[in-house]
Amino acid sequence: MFTEQLFELLLDFGDESVVKTVETDFELNEVDIFVEYFSTKSSLKVYDYAPMRRWRHLDTMQFQTFINCRLPRIERANGRIETVKPSWADKHNRHSYLFESAVISLLMATQNQSRAAQLMRCLFDLMNRIMHGATRRGMERWKESKEVIEHLSLDEKAFQKGHHYASVLSEPMSGKVLEVVEHRTTEACRTLLNNALSEEERSQVKTLSIDMWEAFLSVGKEKLPNAKIVHDRFHLIKYLNEAIDQVRRREVKEHAELKDSRYALLKNEEHLTTKQRLKFEAIRAANFEVGKAWQARENFKKSCGNRRAEEAEMIFAEWRPAVKESGVKEVIKVAEMFANHLSGVINAMTTRFNNAMAERLNGKIQLLKAIGRGYRKFANFRSAILFFYGKLDLFPLNSR
Repeated sequence: MFTEQLFELLLDFGDESVVKTVETDFELNEVDIFVEYFSTKSSLKVYDYAPMRRWRHLDTMQFQTFINCRLPRIERANGRIETVKPSWADKHNRHSYLFESAVISLLMATQNQSRAAQLMRCLFDLMNRIMHGATRRGMERWKESKEVIEHLSLDEKAFQKGHHYASVLSEPMSGKVLEVVEHRTTEACRTLLNNALSEEERSQVKTLSIDMWEAFLSVGKEKLPNAKIVHDRFHLIKYLNEAIDQVRRREVKEHAELKDSRYALLKNEEHLTTKQRLKFEAIRAANFEVGKAWQARENFKKSCGNRRAEEAEMIFAEWRPAVKESGVKEVIKVAEMFANHLSGVINAMTTRFNNAMAERLNGKIQLLKAIGRGYRKFANFRSAILFFYGKLDLFPLNSR
């Protein structure tokens, strides 16, 4: 049988409270601990006591455990009556700090709110409320830390079907998500940068890695005046890959050899299987336009690296005419797009910062959506991304 002395030692709430009684319900498998406050740290006298409240605490073996207490109310010098904050929980919550810490740890391990709620034997709503609260707390602490951010990645992520996107701002070196907003419009991007960083912090950003989406470009130049725009290599190669696939789709109607060749053309050579390599060599030897498109991509890939700006400009000046001479209209279109955004492309060829980490984050976010079976409300989607990938200090300070 549970005793008052046992829980007095386990809870250790300090000198201002004592465990008076313990009630055990063996049918419901619940333990109720009744704590009495008999003084306060305030020099003011106790005005009266608030009605009995009940807080969910860590389980005691198979028993769900609850703390019960009538908190004292004190009268301030201005006459205001105020309820004393308990040492074991936040003022407005009905669960203890230790219970909240256990929930956060379990959520981090499962990445599934429904499963975590089952394991903790609590309602999904409580699990969701704790996640939102922890995210809000973590974001407040991060902003108070005044961390200097010099490099940013801005990318999009599909939120729901029907071209419904979210814009994700992250730090490319650490993979830390800084902020998420709904949509990818100019106004949404402006809100994203304003919410994530102050004007002073934005002035310290040195590089912004983005694709060629116009909203990202215009807001990046507006809000990050000292940042170098980098059209990251991942997206540049992606545009060329899309061109290769378009050529393949066009030519496969006339050349049966191109059937089932998509992966042989789009994968890096070192990752090809034996069957794919044989297919690839046959296509390259046949002098199809798709082979010329593939060669244009490979030549561009080789040009990317930590080069000097003058060298990168010279290489691009040679690559673009060669693409035109190939006569492959799909790749020519991409080359002209690169030329229209030349400074960002040259920066991609001369800097090591890119959106590779942001793309890995995209994969993680997609997995998060799959585990959670999608998110109907954007607020839940944002909170989940920041909770799991914001690298925030989530735990309540009073937990032990």
